[in-house]
Amino acid sequence: MEFRNNKLAGRSLRLLAVLIFLGIIALAGCSKNDTGTNSNPGGSNPGGGGTDTSKGTTYQVMMKNTSFSPSAITVTAGTTVTWTNMDSYAHTVTSGVPGSPDGKFDSGNMDAGATYSHKFDTKGTYAYYCRYHSSMMKGTVTVQ
Repeated sequence: MEFRNNKLAGRSLRLLAVLIFLGIIALAGCSKNDTGTNSNPGGSNPGGGGTDTSKGTTYQVMMKNTSFSPSAITVTAGTTVTWTNMDSYAHTVTSGVPGSPDGKFDSGNMDAGATYSHKFDTKGTYAYYCRYHSSMMKGTVTVQ
């Protein structure tokens, strides 16, 4: 009888350890990514478009059907723009014009579902394009 109780207690402890481990794994997936670069899709304004009129907000641009949508946006200084790759193939968000990147920002390779964010603090117009699809994918961010 004592052997059976010890065996049952051992199984219960192993089950409890497995449940705790799974709980820790589940909670680890809920951590916030504060860098905003190449993370899972999400954020505000998922459809993109329009003009951002408040400081310090996030504006969404979708990369879908080998195009930026919207391709031209106007935001206020302090706004973070987040690009989300909705296509099944890689894209980039590279500042400058095709053949002449200016080095102000560059997402690097963005696989399907990836996001990239850049905060625009200085007024001006910023051209950008996709290095892989530069003839079709060009856009501008105007910061007021």
